[in-house]
Amino acid sequence: MVRDTGFPGADAGDDFSRQRRRAEYARLIAWLRREPGDVNTVLPFDAVVRALGRVGERRLGLQSIDVASIVGSVDRTEDFDRRFRPTSARLRQRWEKLATARRRGEAVPPITVYRVGSMHFVVDGHHRVSIAYARGDATIDAYVTEIVTRISPEGVTQHSDLMRKDHYRMFLSRVPLTGDRRDAVTVRDPWDYAELAECIEAWGFRLMQEQGEFLTREVVAQRWFDEEFVPVVDMVRAAGMLRTRTDAEAYLWLAGERYRLVRRHVWNEEIVERLKRRAPR
Repeated sequence: MVRDTGFPGADAGDDFSRQRRRAEYARLIAWLRREPGDVNTVLPFDAVVRALGRVGERRLGLQSIDVASIVGSVDRTEDFDRRFRPTSARLRQRWEKLATARRRGEAVPPITVYRVGSMHFVVDGHHRVSIAYARGDATIDAYVTEIVTRISPEGVTQHSDLMRKDHYRMFLSRVPLTGDRRDAVTVRDPWDYAELAECIEAWGFRLMQEQGEFLTREVVAQRWFDEEFVPVVDMVRAAGMLRTRTDAEAYLWLAGERYRLVRRHVWNEEIVERLKRRAPR
């Protein structure tokens, strides 16, 4: 623990210098560990909401929020790292001024944030958040506006997660699965969502040709899951195939290999047995 000198201005200056050193240490450690370049950066609000699909918003008023839940910013993503440590010495003057006022016991106005899931993004009050992190505060008062998104923000921790969420959002716009059906269809490579959507749309087109009637995307998605996806996955799992892949990844591999093998859009035990001999170990 660093002892305070009792001089608010001097102590605030020491706090800033200490946070700048910590920011540089964190950047160096991430580089030595070969971590992704975005692992220690503030999440950009616009990119997160664009990936998740903005539906609406509602004002929640003044609340006490966890400082640790503040992980992003609307417009200051270059000035602070993920724990809101200053990344530039040019922030010193205002930072020290607010930190000195805080040490003197002066009133600090609430910050303003957007809430997306359990994450908070600073609209106004970046320096106050940085000081709260530096002081080890558990909570901070904030005016909160909650952003409602089309898909869940769960699992977003860094920039690279946004591509996966964006592809997943686009997949659901083409294949509007809901509830347990939606939760059951997952892939790890974001680009697989696009390939899977193409596969399902083609399946739906063939279904409409057979029935001679138009079907909505919602109906196609539901019928594909119940009549195609579930039976195929059951056959795959019963055959002990592709155990390291998700159900959707296994389905994608089999659907592609089946057409290469027999040039037909049919499933039966004989085809699955032939595919089993071709499946990767």
